[in-house]
Amino acid sequence: MASQDILINWAPQETRVAIVENGAVQELHIERTLERGLVGNIYLGKVTRVLPGMQSAFIDIGLERAAFLHVADLHTSSGFGSRRADDAPPLPIERQVFEGQTLTVQVIKDPIGTKGARLSTQVSIAGRMLVFLPQDNHIGISQKIGSPELREQLRSRMQALVGKPEDGGGGGFILRTNAEEASDTELADDIAYQRKAWSLVRERAQTQPAGTLLHQDLSLAERVLRDLANEQTHSIRIDSRLQFEALQAFGRTYMPATVAKLEHYRGERPIFDLFGIEEEVAKALARRVELKSGGYLIFDQTEALTTVDVNTGGFVGARNFDDTIFKTNLEAAGAIARQLRLRNLGGIVIVDFIDMNREEHQQAVLSEFRKQLARDRTKTTVSGFSQLGLVEMTRKRTRESLNHMLCEPCPTCEGRGQIKTARSVCYDILREILREARQFSPKEFRVIASPAVVEMLLDEESVHLAGLSEFIGKPISLSAEAGMNPERYDIVLM
Repeated sequence: MASQDILINWAPQETRVAIVENGAVQELHIERTLERGLVGNIYLGKVTRVLPGMQSAFIDIGLERAAFLHVADLHTSSGFGSRRADDAPPLPIERQVFEGQTLTVQVIKDPIGTKGARLSTQVSIAGRMLVFLPQDNHIGISQKIGSPELREQLRSRMQALVGKPEDGGGGGFILRTNAEEASDTELADDIAYQRKAWSLVRERAQTQPAGTLLHQDLSLAERVLRDLANEQTHSIRIDSRLQFEALQAFGRTYMPATVAKLEHYRGERPIFDLFGIEEEVAKALARRVELKSGGYLIFDQTEALTTVDVNTGGFVGARNFDDTIFKTNLEAAGAIARQLRLRNLGGIVIVDFIDMNREEHQQAVLSEFRKQLARDRTKTTVSGFSQLGLVEMTRKRTRESLNHMLCEPCPTCEGRGQIKTARSVCYDILREILREARQFSPKEFRVIASPAVVEMLLDEESVHLAGLSEFIGKPISLSAEAGMNPERYDIVLM
């Protein structure tokens, strides 16, 4: 695997991370401060009010509004949801909590509008491949992990790594899907990190007052050390001294092997400008992606799926047309795999490679595509060529795509990608005036529209406008508004 460098551009409002391999950007990660939620945060809360009628309690965790704890989200020694061993109904909340009591709680739903955060006393700490449940003792396996044999094998490995409670082990774990191919060393590192984090939570809960944040889900910069850095990582450069020192302290505590790779970037030019990352961000938001050979890709993202169309463009470098198509498709295979990572496109992806007549060419392109996708840390599955010559694949959704994170639908076309022509809007206006004239009898109709529409009504469509005015027996005046949406217009009855 190629050596990689990780670049971190930090600002108070936003953190951006780029993973670079052999000078090419492979992944982009962005986190905005105001958009970081509270889900996963652990607080020392204080019960301010118990509501037996709602089987709920309000908990002060130091936020603007009190948080909400339902009886179903209470965890007891007998299990989750406060159900007793004899399968009797859950104990009423008033018999489990009382006003003034302090509880260690975790946010499971962010505050929305006037509603406070929703809490649970079932605490979990997420890691790279595992979820730690300190109040339980079972080993769980994600339902998405393969065969029963593989699940049992993973469970046996985890039980050996976790150890027995009397030996300092204990606590429950759930294996996530990306733990399917993890080594024992990787799993052991995750276990050690999570147990250390829980140990700090317990220490703070004993010494800090109610309303204190005991544990916060890691920031993007911290997740770089936990999730993104690996044996192939050559350096981790960050352009903020404050964050560099914070990462050093975090790394010494949880990930000592990564500390030596940390570097503080001191250059005058912004770190993303120096390494050409800003250009890559702009390209990753574009619909069209140019290939070095002269061909190009077209990406279209919809609600249900993403389509990728491969075109030869101006590439005429091969001896014959079949070779031209084959070389373009080979280059496109690598470019598509990289763009899926850069754009973080998930779900169903349909790739329309240029049609190839030779079976060996199809298999070579498919093999190259799978090889490039194998570098993706997100799980992908690829089918062969369909009867229509399309390649269907899926990529697991892990977070919002780059386009959804940085962009919003155009207010003019409302996400359609196109708008009506000025002539179409003119005809809409003429029909609307005729409709209004049949219901009302004003002295005059005044049309307010964009300059392009008004200009067409005064020029190419002036005969039709005059004919309509004569037909309804009313004058029609025009007013251009510079900032008006090209598709919008107002008809004022004077």
